[in-house]
Amino acid sequence: MDSRQETPEEKRERLRQKELKNNTFGTFNDGVNRAGNGNLPDLVGGMGWKGTGILILVLFIGYVIYKILF
Repeated sequence: MDSRQETPEEKRERLRQKELKNNTFGTFNDGVNRAGNGNLPDLVGGMGWKGTGILILVLFIGYVIYKILF
């Protein structure tokens, strides 16, 4: 690391990213729960790449079904 002091915001983000890597299933649950009152970056960051792919797939399938029915 460089010689400058780490700001509290940088430390919180670093610890959050470390927790996301170490607790995969828990972060998926957090990502799903944040959907109700969180923002998109938190949702996607909490779910990881597999969860994000599933979310995109579900949205796409829902759109196709909507277009077929209406």
